[in-house]
Amino acid sequence: MKKLLILISILSCAFASSCCTPTEQQQPKKEMAFQMYSVRDLIGDPGKFAQNQAEVLKSLAEMGYTAVEAACYDNGKLYGLEPEEFKATIEAAGLKVLSTHTTRNLSDEEIQNRDFTEALKWWDQCIDAHKRAGCRYIVIPWCSVPPTLEALQVICDFYSEVGRRVNEAGMKLGYHNHSHEYQKVEDKVMLEYMLENTDSTNLFFEMDVYWTVRGQVAPVEMFKKYPGRFTLLHIKDDSEIGQSGMVGFDAIFNNAETAGLKGWIVELEHASTPDIMAGMKLSADYLLNAAFVKESYE
Repeated sequence: MKKLLILISILSCAFASSCCTPTEQQQPKKEMAFQMYSVRDLIGDPGKFAQNQAEVLKSLAEMGYTAVEAACYDNGKLYGLEPEEFKATIEAAGLKVLSTHTTRNLSDEEIQNRDFTEALKWWDQCIDAHKRAGCRYIVIPWCSVPPTLEALQVICDFYSEVGRRVNEAGMKLGYHNHSHEYQKVEDKVMLEYMLENTDSTNLFFEMDVYWTVRGQVAPVEMFKKYPGRFTLLHIKDDSEIGQSGMVGFDAIFNNAETAGLKGWIVELEHASTPDIMAGMKLSADYLLNAAFVKESYE
């Protein structure tokens, strides 16, 4: 009799589970940010943001995204808003402000003269704004390939000073790569020189895994060569995440501890259809259901 009751109980649970619709089933919960540049056609500037942000941010949060990486900072404001207002807007949608892409790099003349004066004034305002916006990370999204290692060293020294100031404000400074940083400056790969001539205290790296593959470099090999330096990752593909087969996302996430990973950000340059939100949903579903992606990397 006892065995019969146990069997009935098991069958009842199985039946109840099979009757649940997909929307009733518990969706996997993971810390997953998105780069706001992905939806630039919808909220990519102050005007578009003001008009569409409520609907767009709410939809992305419902897809499972939990945080944003901003991409529109100018003169103390983010997307045309005071930092506190931007933070409140993001949080009202159920999201967090994780990071931002912004920079004021040195001019050729400033590099030649090693003059950081005006650039650091810009950075001081930028740092203050992003602290007020609740950012944890400020990420430099671009630097052109300099002509000499001497010039590259000046850039490294500049980033180290900016990073020191970002640290004082309670945040961290990072550098985001494209494929051109895998070119050589004189006899040294640009990105490797930057990794070897900056201190991890002052500068981390946000590896864009797609552009690393495009640069003909294996992301995992960079993790192993420079362990602990890749605090953030840009998770990107030709279009929607996981569709091209060219990026080994399983190997990348399986080596997250070696990388030093603390967070990751989805970025879509474009989608395979005109509907970017459908592409964001497909990407979210792929990553939320991927067994190799952990709930958190903190």
